[in-house]
Amino acid sequence: MAYEHPGGGALDYCPCRYGRSKLLFRGPRRRLTGPYVAALGGTETYGKYVVRPWPELLEDRLGLQVPNFGCMNAGVDVFLSDPQVAEIAAAARLTVLQLMGPQNMSNRFYAVHPRRNDRFLRASAAMRAVYREVDFTEFNFTRHMLSALRERYPERFDQMANEMRAAWVARTRTLLERIGGRVVLLWVGSHRIGGAADPVPIDAGMVAELGDLAMQTVRVEPSMTARTAATAGMWFGALEEPAAAEMPGPMVHAEVAEALVPVLGRLLGGA
Repeated sequence: MAYEHPGGGALDYCPCRYGRSKLLFRGPRRRLTGPYVAALGGTETYGKYVVRPWPELLEDRLGLQVPNFGCMNAGVDVFLSDPQVAEIAAAARLTVLQLMGPQNMSNRFYAVHPRRNDRFLRASAAMRAVYREVDFTEFNFTRHMLSALRERYPERFDQMANEMRAAWVARTRTLLERIGGRVVLLWVGSHRIGGAADPVPIDAGMVAELGDLAMQTVRVEPSMTARTAATAGMWFGALEEPAAAEMPGPMVHAEVAEALVPVLGRLLGGA
């Protein structure tokens, strides 16, 4: 069932910082003095409205601290702009990097907010030259903007999307190089039923171009049961149900943890 707790009864994410990082992550804060596995990612890692996201479930199974470095709606830019996180990840026994899509990162076409990467800030001169008839002041979020452009101008959009994919590969490779070699890539499929797909989704070709910098890729396609669970087991305020319905629920997090445990257990055992 869904738990609705308005006002002060909402879930406490215990926001915290690590080291010199200016980013706020989900807590409670873990000590980094002993061995740990770092979990980096976006919405699917942070676990909004979920009491126990997959990094916490991993702790139970692995017997190691798993600090949650997930940021809501994050793209690669969040972690590239904060070198402290890469340093922390490099010191981990392993890092799990959730792959975050190309839409939430600045590129030659548009700029996003440096910390809230889903926020569209401005179109570049190159973007305005391609879409001369578009008034970009009507857009506040990258998903809305890209979905609209794809629907209205599919041929022009495909060319732009290809350049965005290439930029994503280059940017993600840079992050992996900063972290070092002990990285497992986590590729989580759509958790939505009937919802709109990402305007520029990650594909197998993009992930293949990262393979030489990672130990393994774990792909998780949420089961139909998990996808149809809607807000079951989620904790949210009375007015937050529409937002909660857009987030992966506890069953998705459980399936992610279940897929990661044997892979991490084997790699940690061989460390």
